Amino acid sequence: QVQLVESGGGLVQAGGSLRLSCVASGRTFSSLASAWFRQAPGKEREFVAAISRNGGNTDYADAVMGRFTISRSNAKNTVYLQMNSLKPEDTAVYYCAARSSGFLNSSPERHDYWGQGTQVTVSS
Repeated sequence: QVQLVESGGGLVQAGGSLRLSCVASGRTFSSLASAWFRQAPGKEREFVAAISRNGGNTDYADAVMGRFTISRSNAKNTVYLQMNSLKPEDTAVYYCAARSSGFLNSSPERHDYWGQGTQVTVSS
């Protein structure tokens, strides 16, 4: 089993920045690919970014490309999401996820473990 705990969400003005963190415990974190998803009210959960188990490969949704950066520290069992140039449409609950395969994937169904989510609100 793997437990994921997100932190770093909050309220920020448009154009501002936030960094989300997700700390993993349980199974060896370095064997897991990780990802961030988000869900806005009334909308389906959507892919944001993913990273392979060794950090060598990353993938981003078109909506966040060039503004968000996913990274990880296996020594700290932590995956990060640096969010810059935030827009009101980025407002959502952000979820950290991990999958047993070391290869990244953008589908929520392909992830085995989920955090409880952290709220990000961007005001205009």
